[in-house]
Amino acid sequence: MNQSRRDILRMTSIIGIGLAGSLFGSFNVFGAEWMPKSFEAKSLEDALKEIGVDKYSISTDVSVVSAEIAENGAVVPVSISSVIPKTDYMAILVDKNPSPLSAAFNIPEGTEASITTRVKMGGTSKVYAVVKADGKWFVASKEIKVTLGGCGG
Repeated sequence: MNQSRRDILRMTSIIGIGLAGSLFGSFNVFGAEWMPKSFEAKSLEDALKEIGVDKYSISTDVSVVSAEIAENGAVVPVSISSVIPKTDYMAILVDKNPSPLSAAFNIPEGTEASITTRVKMGGTSKVYAVVKADGKWFVASKEIKVTLGGCGG
């Protein structure tokens, strides 16, 4: 008797969760539009070209924050931020990775332009924050030393 009641509760819970999910629909996720060629680019220049960067300015209003030394390249915490008004796109690129573009985000209007994530790094490299604001591109970078590689190293 107890087993059949548990089965019924389990099934109604699963059905309820499924129905609740369908009622709310899909939520808007703020990851950037999927552009596979951008993530498949093999050089920093090609990745920048694929995301639409033709020319950029180095800016102190864009920042890359991370530890100077990462003990494990497989999980390197990186934060990027921009105080430039009308920031609507941010990306993280790792220069010496086999595929430099690590993450890209669309920033909705009125949202604080700040991202924190973890990236893989194959070795010591510069990490770039690329920001699009008011139709212009801005860049900041920071070198991070990696003691144990994360991209197959």
